[in-house]
Amino acid sequence: MRGKRLFIAVFLIPPLLLYGIFVISPYAQAFQISGTDWGGLTPDFEYVGVANFRRLLGDGVFWNALRHNGLLLVLLPVTTILLGLFFASMISVGGRRDRVGVHGVRGAGFYRVVYFFPQVLSVAIIGVLWKQMYAPSTGLINGTFRAVGLDAWATPWLGDPRFSFWCVFAVMLWMNVGFYVVLFSAAMQSIPRDIYEAALLDGAGRVSTLFRVTVPLVWDTIQVAWVYLAVIAIDGFAIVQIITDGGPGFSSDVVGLRLYKTAFTDAQFGYASAIGVAMFFLTLTVAAAFLRVTRRDRVEL
Repeated sequence: MRGKRLFIAVFLIPPLLLYGIFVISPYAQAFQISGTDWGGLTPDFEYVGVANFRRLLGDGVFWNALRHNGLLLVLLPVTTILLGLFFASMISVGGRRDRVGVHGVRGAGFYRVVYFFPQVLSVAIIGVLWKQMYAPSTGLINGTFRAVGLDAWATPWLGDPRFSFWCVFAVMLWMNVGFYVVLFSAAMQSIPRDIYEAALLDGAGRVSTLFRVTVPLVWDTIQVAWVYLAVIAIDGFAIVQIITDGGPGFSSDVVGLRLYKTAFTDAQFGYASAIGVAMFFLTLTVAAAFLRVTRRDRVEL
C-alpha cells in the first residue's frame, strides 16, 4: 500500500498539477474575465456582469463568423470521412477481382505515405503554400488555367468574397483527409478477409461492401473521427488567419479569428473572453451531440 501511494505521489500528482496550472487555470480565468470590461493592457477593469454576453447576441460580425463555422461543422466531417473511407477502402480491399482472395491495390504502402504527407507539414507551411497557389498572377492554379487556354477561369480566388471561404474549406479538406485515410485503413486491416470474401461470393459490389460491411465494423473509429473533425471545424483559426485573415469583407471569417482580433487588435479582452466562453460550451455541446447521434450497437467479429 505504501508503494502504491508513493507511485501516485511521484508519477501522477506532478502531471495533474501542471495540467491544473497551465490548462484548468486559464479556463477559469477566462470565465472571470468574461464578466469584465478589461482591455488587456492595463490592470484597471470593472465588472459588467453578463453585458458581454448580451452584446454577443446583437453582434452581426460574430454571427457571420459563427455561420462559417456552422458550414464547416456540417461539410468538413461528412466530406472528410466519406473521402477517407473511399480511399482507405480502395487501398485495403480494392485490388483486382481476378486475384485470389481480397487484396489492396498494388503500392498500398506508397499511397498511404502520399495521403499522409500533409500531416508532416505544419499548419503555417500549408497556409503559406496554398496562399501562393491561389495567387492571382503567380499562383499554380491560375497558371495552369492559362497554360491550357482557360484564361477566363483565372480568378483572384482569395480576393473574391464568393470563393474565399470555399478556398479555405478546400485546404482544410486536403490537410485532413490523409490522416483519416491512414486511420480507416488501419481499422480495416483488423477486419478478417473471410468477411469480404463471403460478401463477394454473395454478389456484393464495392459500394455495398463498403457501406454494409466495412462501415459497421469500423464504426467506433468513424465516431471518434467525427468528433475530432467537429472540433477542427469549430476552430479553423490558424489556417484562416494565414490564408485570408478572414477577408475580404469578413467573407471567410471564423469565430476563432474573431476572438483573436477582438482581444489583440481591438484590445477588448473581456468581450473576447465572453466569445471564448460561448465557444467552450458550444464545443462541448457539439461533441456530446455527435457522440449521442452517432452512437449505435457495437458489431462484434
